[in-house]
Amino acid sequence: MLFNSFPFLLGFLPLALAIHAVAAKRAPAARLPVLLALSVVFYGYWDWRFVPLLVLSVLVNWLVAQLFLRANEGSGAVATRRQPAPAEAGAGPDATLVPEPAPPTVGTSTRDVVDRPPVAAPRDRDVWLVVAAITANLLVLGVFKYAGFFASIANHVPGLAIPKLDVALPLGISFFSFHHIMYLVDLRAGRAPRFGLVRYGLYIAFFPQVLAGPLVRWSEVMHQFDRKPYPPGWEETFARGLALLILGLFKKTMIGDPLAEYAEPVFKAAAAGGLVTVRDAWQGVLAFTFQIYFDFSGYTDMALGLALMFGITLPQNFDIPYRATSLQDFWRRWHMTLSRFLRDYLYIPFGGNRHGVPRQILALVATMGLGGLWHGAGFTFIAWGLAHGFGQAAGLLWRRTGLRMPAVLGWALTFAFVMLTWVLFRAESFEAAKRVYAALFGFAPAGHGFKWRALAVAAAVSMLGPTAWTLTQRMPPRRWIAFGLAAMLVIVLLKIGDDANYEFIYFQF
Repeated sequence: MLFNSFPFLLGFLPLALAIHAVAAKRAPAARLPVLLALSVVFYGYWDWRFVPLLVLSVLVNWLVAQLFLRANEGSGAVATRRQPAPAEAGAGPDATLVPEPAPPTVGTSTRDVVDRPPVAAPRDRDVWLVVAAITANLLVLGVFKYAGFFASIANHVPGLAIPKLDVALPLGISFFSFHHIMYLVDLRAGRAPRFGLVRYGLYIAFFPQVLAGPLVRWSEVMHQFDRKPYPPGWEETFARGLALLILGLFKKTMIGDPLAEYAEPVFKAAAAGGLVTVRDAWQGVLAFTFQIYFDFSGYTDMALGLALMFGITLPQNFDIPYRATSLQDFWRRWHMTLSRFLRDYLYIPFGGNRHGVPRQILALVATMGLGGLWHGAGFTFIAWGLAHGFGQAAGLLWRRTGLRMPAVLGWALTFAFVMLTWVLFRAESFEAAKRVYAALFGFAPAGHGFKWRALAVAAAVSMLGPTAWTLTQRMPPRRWIAFGLAAMLVIVLLKIGDDANYEFIYFQF
């Protein structure tokens, strides 16, 4: 179910909060199983047919982890010091992907694995268990998300006629597959410890994050499941979570969704071969540029707020990305948890900055190209990712010259590049993208009636800040603020009841 829907806001959420609170008070040992059951119910509300897939993925990956750890128990090979995290290798001053974000600050301390008991170093003959599990996760993701895409490519070979699999894409499969992979890779490296089935299931299926992230490392959240959800002062954390949920709802429904009404007709006309004027193109591309930010960052704010209401702090995912003064800076601010996944599990294994500039450029382009493919099974997504890879490579070469670019010029070039590449991300085909680009650069009738007010508001909110997370953490406990948030919630509910809801853009990934 959508976070911005009556069934969730007026049905599931109040019921889940009440059940969780009763379990925490009356049966603390049952609290985590209850929270896991609620998460599975939430996931199954959308399409119950995919619940067995989620449950089976949890069971199989957890069993593989248990077998792997059991095989290495008593081997005598025990890690006496913490293995360096991926971010610590090959991430020097020229590393171009996102650095480790600052730890959360709301009633939590994110203890690293250094505080955990030593983990047995894996024996080579047992590594195949983890490798097989990672491969199986990628195969499942490939079948559901990419089978049709690769079949269409293969069918260009003369004599081949591979049938396309017409299967629905399970919600959140890209995200929970990556969660499995992060844990398994760290397990193989000797960084991850053993977890019980319920806790591992919550790591994968916790309902605020299961559909569209953020991508959470096991070391950021597992210890939080063991804490009491309602310690002294929990009311403030709950209130800040509720405020974050309301702000995220407001961003999505009152800013993001109206912008979709400007963007959708333009890209649909381009896909259908219709006329796209210069005015239409600029209005549509700018609208989508801000729509995707308010849509996805709004979802993230809701997810972080909901998690706080259950006593869990999830990592931040956005930090005013349209204020970035370079592509490197942009990817430190945009979808930050995906950026660090790409850095730690692709860019650094590809060589990072450890083997010279040519290898680093290759690693950048390959990483971002695969990041584009992760977003969608289509050549336009790959092209979008490759464009960002080559753009980051150009930034790397510029930095190595030692020349400095004025911040205003850097911001203008970065925003223009990001905006223009969003065309590839949104267009249904290269032909549609070409029509939009032609209009953007003046090769179309001028058109008339540019609707600038909504775009100006969106630009101001997205670029001036602060983020909703920062705002809620700095928000003093004042009655007028509570009334203001209550009014925002009423406005959102009226808007939800009046209009058809737009699904979150990242649900399709």
